Amino acid sequence: MLALAGLAGSAHADDLVVSAASSLTNAFQSVATAYEAVHPGTHVVLNFASSDTLLRQIANGAPADVFASADQVAMDKAQAQQAIAPASRVDFAANQLVLIVPTGGAKVTTLDDLTHASFKRIAWGDPASVPVGRYTQGVLDRAGLTSRLEDKAVLTANVRQCLDYVVRGEVDAGFVYATDAAIARGKVDVALRIPSTTPITYPIAVVAHSRHADEARAFIAFVRSARGQALLADAGFLAP
Repeated sequence: MLALAGLAGSAHADDLVVSAASSLTNAFQSVATAYEAVHPGTHVVLNFASSDTLLRQIANGAPADVFASADQVAMDKAQAQQAIAPASRVDFAANQLVLIVPTGGAKVTTLDDLTHASFKRIAWGDPASVPVGRYTQGVLDRAGLTSRLEDKAVLTANVRQCLDYVVRGEVDAGFVYATDAAIARGKVDVALRIPSTTPITYPIAVVAHSRHADEARAFIAFVRSARGQALLADAGFLAP
């Protein structure tokens, strides 16, 4: 199993290329290892980036067999662009939005606290291209905080970049998924668990130009199997 942080340019013709949202990094590394163990003839290449970035790669002809998105918006775009096989599309996991601060950072009891002077830089995904950013934007819009936090916003290219900024103390707070906060336990504090305006669900589908459609369907079936779901649960994901 090979994991790449960007375009899967190192993939060979006989590899199964899985393009998955950044928030799935740790979970899908475990899933791919388990899948290869029961399919010893298959080599899985994992390509992680923001969902919209992955879609652009796929639309531009990059090698990919499976697309796993962190929201329905990116998958809807993929379906509209005929980049996936629609009949293969299914939801396989869910998540929660949380606000994190560096360990020992400023205390937060409500989102309104982010308007205080102690919070100078707040990170979240770019809503134009990152699902966690779209979820965050919906929450801030609902709370009437979007314009009030505009000058403090540090928009990131994916959720893991946001997490890294908080871990390194480069920002005072950040919006990530609960699963991302979990992998940085001891380095960040979860200040708030935030109900999203839309359910945070993860769809997965076979890429339309896949050279290994049968294998791609088998991988998706494994993700949805009891074993795959247990691995996702171990990483903190919820059932879809």
